[in-house]
Amino acid sequence: MANLGFIGLGVMGSQMVKRLLDKGHTVIGYNRTRSKAQWLVDLGMKWGETPRAVSAAADVTLSMVTNTEALMALAEGPDGFLAGLSAGKILIDMSTVSPSASRALASKVREKGADMVDAPVSGSVITLQEGKLSVMVAGRRETFDRVKPLLQDIGPKVTYVGENGLALSMKIAINLSLAVQMLAFSEGVLLAEKSGIARETAVDVLTHSVIGSPMVQYRGPFVLKMPEEAWFNVNMMQKDMLLALEMGRQLDVPLPTTAVTNEFLTAARGIGLVEQDFAVLFEVLARMSGVSK
Repeated sequence: MANLGFIGLGVMGSQMVKRLLDKGHTVIGYNRTRSKAQWLVDLGMKWGETPRAVSAAADVTLSMVTNTEALMALAEGPDGFLAGLSAGKILIDMSTVSPSASRALASKVREKGADMVDAPVSGSVITLQEGKLSVMVAGRRETFDRVKPLLQDIGPKVTYVGENGLALSMKIAINLSLAVQMLAFSEGVLLAEKSGIARETAVDVLTHSVIGSPMVQYRGPFVLKMPEEAWFNVNMMQKDMLLALEMGRQLDVPLPTTAVTNEFLTAARGIGLVEQDFAVLFEVLARMSGVSK
């Protein structure tokens, strides 16, 4: 069993720690708000007072935070996790951040004699709880080989995609499609509903049709009842869409449906729905269609 650290105990991170504890690993964790992690402490997770304390105590430290700025804030400074790294240690960053920023962080990690891989995931809280999460990993192949068994305890599908930063490129390529699919699904539901078909019937038929991707099957029912706590809120999704649009400009790849969907996310923010799951795109389009939620 491994001696692990985990920085960032949000919706996904906390569930990952639970899986790691269930597998028998020792975990020391850190979160900016300790109260949100108390249930994990009650399950046996050790508490680290700072990111540095976590990375100093662990052989392998995992991190999963909201964005590039949050990751750098936790990395730098006397209490940052970089200060706790030393030769032989490994950092696995599972955040969805800028690939270039991730590569720069990997260089700083290697200056400490440690190593880093980026390992974002594809899936939701439910996917994770069901043991169906997919993990993409980028970095040195020998480091991937060391951490693969550990990552398989989080999600059974673990794929090596290449050098540092490429797992993030793959994750961003996936995530842009989530919001695009949600908007297209919403269009179909509303077209059916305004034709006279009950919304519940339209959702049932569409989620079990040829367009019923895993994302549509998980989030389609949200147009009937949104979750009390967002799985992935509007701000988080828009962060990923903007990363995709930035990559598109850099690589000369036009992303027309990404651009349009991003504007609907801005509209969701504008009408006060920023803390809702990004499936609230349906409500934005419903209001434009003259349909009440």
